Amino acid sequence: MHSDDVVWDSLGNKQFCSYKIKTKTHNFCRNEYNLTGLCNRSSCPLANSQYATIKEEKGQCYLYMKTIERAAFPSRLWERVRLSKNYEKALEEIDENLIYWPRFIRHKCKQRFTKITQYLIRIRKLTLKRQRKIVPLSKKVERREKRREEKALIAAQLDNAIEKELLERLKQETYGDIYNFPIHAFDKALEQQDAESEAESDTEEKDEEEEDKDADKREFVEVDESDLSDFEDMDKLATSSEEEQDDKSSSEEEEKEMAERTCHSKSKGKTPVKGPARIKRAYIEIEYEQETEPTSKQKAT
Repeated sequence: MHSDDVVWDSLGNKQFCSYKIKTKTHNFCRNEYNLTGLCNRSSCPLANSQYATIKEEKGQCYLYMKTIERAAFPSRLWERVRLSKNYEKALEEIDENLIYWPRFIRHKCKQRFTKITQYLIRIRKLTLKRQRKIVPLSKKVERREKRREEKALIAAQLDNAIEKELLERLKQETYGDIYNFPIHAFDKALEQQDAESEAESDTEEKDEEEEDKDADKREFVEVDESDLSDFEDMDKLATSSEEEQDDKSSSEEEEKEMAERTCHSKSKGKTPVKGPARIKRAYIEIEYEQETEPTSKQKAT
C-alpha cells in the first residue's frame, strides 16, 4: 500500500534522493514537477499522493494534477489542463480545478503561474527588440577569404587594363580590320565616354548659372569686433610714428639753432671747445685801385 510518510522517511533528510541538491543553507529539488524547487515534506512530488503544479511548454501554461486514484496507472498519473492566456481567467480556472485541494498547493500554483507569465512577457519584449547576434568566426577561414579577395581584385584590375588597352588599339586601328572580339565592348566604352562628357557639360552649365545668380545678389557683411580693434591699433601706431618723427625733426632744428648762436657769440680766432665743428669758407682776395690827376693840370688851376 502507498504511504506518503514512508516515502518521505526513505527520501527525506535521512536517506539518499537523486533529485536532491544539498547546500549550506537549503536543500533544493531538481524534479520537473516540483512546485517550489525546495526539498521539503509539503513540496515533494514523490511523497505527496495528491499534488498539483504549473508547467510551461512552448509559451503555453498547463496545470498538472496528480491523485491517489491514478497511482496504479503510471501512464495516466498526471492530468493536464490547458490554461487561458488571459491572466485573470487562468487564475479562475486554477481555483475551479483545485477547489477542494489544500490551500498551500492552490496558493503556490498561482504564485508559480504569475512568475511564468512575467518571464514570458519579458521574453516577448526582448525578441521584439533589435539584438546583436554573436557569430563565431574561424581565423583559418578569414585568412582564406582574404587571400581569395586579393586575388580576385588583382584579376579584375588586369582584366580592366587589358580591356582599356584593346579599346585604345581599336580606336587607333593598329591591327587594321583583324578583330575577333564582339563589338558590344567597344560600343559600351563609347557610351561611357558620351555619358562622362554630358555629365561634365551639365556641371559646367550649372556652375555658370549659379555664378550668374550670385552676381546680382547683394549681401551685407558683418564686421567682427576683432577687426575693428585691429584697425584702431594700426591708426594708433601710425599717429605715434608721426609724432615721433615730428619730435625728432623739432629736436634737430633746436640743436642747429643752438650751434649757430654759439658760433656767433665766440671770437673768430678761437675755435669752440665743444659743439659742432666750424664750417670753413673759401678765401677771397680784394684789390682796390685809386685814380690820381696829373700835376700840370693842378698847377694851371
